[in-house]
Amino acid sequence: MTDVIDGTELGPVGQEIVYENDRVRVWHIRLEPGERQPLHRHDHPYLVIAVQGAKNVVQTIDGTTIDADEPTGGVVYRDPGAVHMLTNVGDTTYLARLVELK
Repeated sequence: MTDVIDGTELGPVGQEIVYENDRVRVWHIRLEPGERQPLHRHDHPYLVIAVQGAKNVVQTIDGTTIDADEPTGGVVYRDPGAVHMLTNVGDTTYLARLVELK
């Protein structure tokens, strides 16, 4: 089943699930400069660990943009419920692991 909000199909949280059990799901995220992750929804609380940081911008489903610079080695926690897309607006490749807490 594909998730749809206001007629817009939502994509996955990341490009690939690299680990999953009954308590966590770990996604691999890689964005080249100028690349955008599709609009997606976070159904679980999650941590983002920037393996290789970049200058990113989050755009929410209502069009709000939020600067999201993520330094290499940085970790952020986010509550569930967000519907957004992520764009790498910097000049370095962004690599991250996103850990969903089930």
